[in-house]
Amino acid sequence: KLDILANDTFINALRASKLINVMVSEENDEIIMVDDTDVGKYVITFDPLDGSSNIDCGVGVGTIFGIWRQLIPGTRGTVADALQNGRQMVAAGYCLYGSFTTLVLSIGGTEVNGFSLDPALGEFILTHPVMRLPSRGKIYSCNE
Repeated sequence: KLDILANDTFINALRASKLINVMVSEENDEIIMVDDTDVGKYVITFDPLDGSSNIDCGVGVGTIFGIWRQLIPGTRGTVADALQNGRQMVAAGYCLYGSFTTLVLSIGGTEVNGFSLDPALGEFILTHPVMRLPSRGKIYSCNE
């Protein structure tokens, strides 16, 4: 299944980064603690392939994530690290995959920026600086 492959890829890459201490994935029933020898200082929650159940309908799929600092840096992670308030978030965002790849990222909660992947460079380029919702709109939608 594609979402399991994506999950394994994310877990392995995040573990190898040595920056992450605790991981919470939508695909796992339990939190994932990183080995004591590779203790990082961040906690990440993620859905590695959001929308994968609707992929046959041609809708977009992507990755959503939130990042926090560990409560007590340099120690083994705990469940409490993964249950922090959203206001303590260091960064959050999503990456949408399709005919082009877009990354929308907020760091520090002060602004949201959008980046587009340039396949020729293999890098994300800032294409939508300081994104904002309009103060009023005619349509509000959400999916279940």
